[in-house]
Amino acid sequence: NNSHKKNRNEQNNIIAMADLKVFASPERYVQGRNATEQLGAEMQKLNMKGPVVVVSTATPRRLLEEKWAKCLPESGYEFSFLAFSGSCTADESDKIAAEAKRTGAKTLVAFGGGQVIDAVRAASVIAECEVVSCPTIASTDAPCSTLSVMYHNDRSFDEYRFSHRHPTLVLVDTAIVAQAPQRMLVGGLGDALATFFEARTIREAQATNFLNGMPTETSYALGKLCHEILIEDGAAAVQSVDAKAVTPALERVVEANTLLSGLGFESGGLCVAHSVHNGLTSQPICAQYTHGEKVAFGLLTQLVLEGRPKDEIETILKFCFSVGLPITLKGVGVDAADAKAINTIATRALAPGESSHKEPFEVTVPMMEDAIRAADHMGVLFEQGKAC
Repeated sequence: NNSHKKNRNEQNNIIAMADLKVFASPERYVQGRNATEQLGAEMQKLNMKGPVVVVSTATPRRLLEEKWAKCLPESGYEFSFLAFSGSCTADESDKIAAEAKRTGAKTLVAFGGGQVIDAVRAASVIAECEVVSCPTIASTDAPCSTLSVMYHNDRSFDEYRFSHRHPTLVLVDTAIVAQAPQRMLVGGLGDALATFFEARTIREAQATNFLNGMPTETSYALGKLCHEILIEDGAAAVQSVDAKAVTPALERVVEANTLLSGLGFESGGLCVAHSVHNGLTSQPICAQYTHGEKVAFGLLTQLVLEGRPKDEIETILKFCFSVGLPITLKGVGVDAADAKAINTIATRALAPGESSHKEPFEVTVPMMEDAIRAADHMGVLFEQGKAC
């Protein structure tokens, strides 16, 4: 009986929240060259507690372990290290939580890409720890949110999990981001590119955001600013990474990919672009493509599905092509002639609870299949230099 009452109360809270505008964010965001050197001091400003477990992939550890060993003890933090396996699965988040409990950790610090940050966030709920997100690649908008995208061991999409609070601190060392492979930044551009367009649809549909509330004008404005920075500085930022150089354009794009897109997607809402991404994960061959690469094709599908103006679609095609984002099914490993694969992708993109159901009209599997095919055809024509 008590559990039934709790479920009813949670349902009532969600209904009540849907009548309110809701915006949320991390407590503190810090970005700049060599920001890692200030990690301990920044944690101290927020009165974060130790012990600390640093969870990281191999490259950030190789580049930054000496800085952790210096700055964390200097600020009074005892820390230990745990290697990340590479995938955000339930098993991996359980492993991180178990290590946190074993060491008595009060804070988990994640260094790496979106998957390690999401796994640490999911683990923090189990272990009741605060979180510091330290993205070393600007490849997704994961660092600033409460959302963890969970995958099965075969890398297909599993579920969304939500933590009770945002990361206490997000710290981005742009000197490290500039050393990352160009493809990682380009993937972040694809993920962030969808932010404004998905938020616009949520606004038009008067639908709820990821916080179970109505989106604010602030979240919409952040999404719009994110889009403007990407279009203006995206190509220059890619060139900066090619040169392994921290430039003003790179700083602006890292902020757009990480902060503006992170706040914009969660408080603004997701729609078809991300549901198509989830559909694409049903194809094993798509595992070799980044989150943002799949989202970019999902965005083109969304714009076609919504019947957006040709000029708008052409702007997105031009941008994606200029920075190296895929604009065809082939670009994400899918054979455009494989009707079964397209049906599977469309069906998964319309699974119960998917963000595609936020559209202001009912979306069916045949509609989604047609939008995928039409988006692919536009991309093929564009690559051939023909009018779309």
